[in-house]
Amino acid sequence: MEFTDALLATIQEKFSKPLPGRAAQYRMAHVGRDYPSLDFSKARKAAVVILLYPNRAKETQLVLIQRMFHPKDRHSGQISLPGGKLEPSDPSPQAAALRELNEELGVPTDTVTVLGQLSDLHISVSNFLVYPFLATVKERPDFIPQPSEVHAILEAPLKLFLEKSMRRKKSLKLPNGIVLKEVPYFDIQGHTLWGATAMILNELSELLTGDILSPDH
Repeated sequence: MEFTDALLATIQEKFSKPLPGRAAQYRMAHVGRDYPSLDFSKARKAAVVILLYPNRAKETQLVLIQRMFHPKDRHSGQISLPGGKLEPSDPSPQAAALRELNEELGVPTDTVTVLGQLSDLHISVSNFLVYPFLATVKERPDFIPQPSEVHAILEAPLKLFLEKSMRRKKSLKLPNGIVLKEVPYFDIQGHTLWGATAMILNELSELLTGDILSPDH
């Protein structure tokens, strides 16, 4: 999928229509993950960024991070999108998302163009309400990972997330010893991308393709 102004304009136009929403998100949720209650008043707020940019071959890519391993972090070591919790100084979720992108990966805020906002997603295990944003930069950034937060950087073509064959299922053993069965995930360069990040990316995929995309279709 070539990175062009026409592609970005087409993607941005998609946001003028209704989003696929939670139905798309939950097609990549594991069995037993319940729809959230409608009352998010007590949830903490966070924001993440799906950042699109060209690689050397002008193919459209996005960046993911592997979180640093922390014993007290329930998402320790997982593959995720750059982002984090809203701080009192953040004027909006979008501002928080861009601040976190800069802090975690060194991407200058003034080089980023936001294309649209996807549906928010409640993460019950940590009680975060996450606001996802799709953004772009004209050239591949010179990523500078934050040592305390980022264990590794993963770069993957956007087209991989639009292919039905990339959606699979398997059992996952969590750090607390609990085993989740038949968990939907994306296989990205041998890494298992599941949970909230997979749910967010599935909504983006359905928005861009207009197809229902799940491990069962």
